[in-house]
Amino acid sequence: MTSLLRGGAANVNSAARRRRTVAALGAVSAGLLVLSACDKPTPLATVTVGSDSVNTEASCYNDGKELKESQLKSCLQDKDVKTVKVDPDEKVRFGVDPEVAEKGWTLLMNGQPLTEASKKTYVVIPGSVFFNQQYGGGGKKSTVSLLEGGKGSTQKATGLWSFKFEKDSDS
Repeated sequence: MTSLLRGGAANVNSAARRRRTVAALGAVSAGLLVLSACDKPTPLATVTVGSDSVNTEASCYNDGKELKESQLKSCLQDKDVKTVKVDPDEKVRFGVDPEVAEKGWTLLMNGQPLTEASKKTYVVIPGSVFFNQQYGGGGKKSTVSLLEGGKGSTQKATGLWSFKFEKDSDS
């Protein structure tokens, strides 16, 4: 004997299957709609000390458009930045996305230019520089920022990424 559904029972299973399919398609469509409304993430800046890396999105970024001087000043005062422990004997590597490198970028320490503008995707600086007062270092702490365009570049400032450097207590 077969157990095939006949009559009304077959229609109930078919209707339930259609409702599940429509619900699944609706959920996928809603998810895609939500994703399309999200902002595009900003390019990342990365700091590597020894084998430890920390990356962050921009503190200030206007989709690649020029930032006002007041915006930059406010972002340079931002206290909510990632902290990086730095051994003064280690090399510190800074990396940026290629689209940032194309525009040129400058390293700032405590708001002042530390390097010339670069179009490379990374630069290497001795860790001791960030705690040396001769270079504008602050003893045990410094705020280091990467400025896209702006100071030292032929373009206007379009992005700023910041990190707080703390002298590694083991050194």
